[in-house]
Amino acid sequence: MPREGSDPPGLPAARGCDTFPMPVLDPNPQHGQKKMLLVFGAFFAIFIVIAVIATLASP
Repeated sequence: MPREGSDPPGLPAARGCDTFPMPVLDPNPQHGQKKMLLVFGAFFAIFIVIAVIATLASP
């Protein structure tokens, strides 16, 4: 049963699908997943550092 006010106006009510959103990241990642998250985080941090240096060097 859908919740009150959850459907956009003008569309039929969705029936039979009252689920909660799943988390995007696993709260306890496996060893390989943890290593992959660290690598992606390191890439992101490097990009941020490069962006800050480029912004400061641009004027």
